Amino acid sequence: MDDLKQLQTRCVAHEIRNHVSICEMYSEIIRKNLERDGYSNQSIDNALECIRKSLQIITTTLIDLKSINTFEERECDLKYITEEGCRLAQAYIHGKDIKLEYIVKDTCKILIDENKFLACIVNIVKNAIEAIENRGEIMVIADVKNDLATIRISNNGKMISKSKQKEIFEEGYTTKATGSGLGLHICQQNLKAQKATLKLNKSTKNITEFEITIPIHR
Repeated sequence: MDDLKQLQTRCVAHEIRNHVSICEMYSEIIRKNLERDGYSNQSIDNALECIRKSLQIITTTLIDLKSINTFEERECDLKYITEEGCRLAQAYIHGKDIKLEYIVKDTCKILIDENKFLACIVNIVKNAIEAIENRGEIMVIADVKNDLATIRISNNGKMISKSKQKEIFEEGYTTKATGSGLGLHICQQNLKAQKATLKLNKSTKNITEFEITIPIHR
């Protein structure tokens, strides 16, 4: 990236960050006003928490535009990261009859950049939601085996054709009319930087399954 493009990228990141700050500020104002008025609503509380976490992820992504080495690794619990990713992705189900379930068979500690790892889970679940036209099921299963933690994300939506399955992680490849072709590519690269792998296990007319694998942290 040349100096001019680098400057333009930083300017765009700066302007977006200003508006993210506004969203953060008003979310906090709403939360405090609800507390002051003694109003309690679990759906609103959950929505505000999802907004807060999503804004954190956006902020982390914007920092990436200014620097290459922005990974902030810390020890996280596999169960927590799986549940949090599913909770954040739930918002994309709006308007569809989709059952999103998760099972944590076993848990462990993993060393990750929490926001970047969460962004990958959310992106893969979002893709699963978009693969289902109106009604379907998404299953997320976390497990630990042979010093590896795994998160398998499956759906029963539209299959990825065999001829395209090798291309889905390539930069620019997309099956969506309005897609950028960057989502899965970015996920795979971000996970690779965290010593994790992302692969497509299978895609048939009955099930499409992606798998994230990462070493456990002792």
